[in-house]
This record gives sequence, C-alpha cells and structure tokens, in this order.
Amino acid sequence: MMDQTFNAAEITVGFHPDGYRIDKTASPMNRYTRWHILQGNQWRNPEPVCFDSLPQHGWFAKDRFDWDKSNNIAEDYS
Repeated sequence: MMDQTFNAAEITVGFHPDGYRIDKTASPMNRYTRWHILQGNQWRNPEPVCFDSLPQHGWFAKDRFDWDKSNNIAEDYS
C-alpha cells in the first residue's frame, strides 16, 4: 500500500523523495531544506531553501524530525 502524498502547502512536517524537507516547527534556517541523499538512502548536508523552490507535489507527512542530529542524519525514507 502506498502512503498518501500531499502538496507542499499542506505539509507542516514532511519530506519529498527528491531530498527536500519541510519542518514549520523548526528554526527559520531549518524550515525548508534540501539534502544530499547518499548511498543507503542516508540524508546528509542540509541546505536552507525558499518555499518557492520546493517541489509542489509528492510530499509525505511525518510527525517530526530530530534536528539535534541533523548533521549526522541517517534516516531511511524508502
């Protein structure tokens, strides 16, 4: 069964499979980020981006992200 996807404007906390995250509960620099996806589906090196540069469709909602570990993130979103 496929998880339901959302438009970017509907997401409070979530990710896009192309390496983007939205976290409207985070600090301003972490609200909208682009990540490098490494081998093994590990997300690393977040860079802040503006909302308008995000993909508009295909988002997955999450409950939260652990920003305390953001530089060592090894989350699997497959």
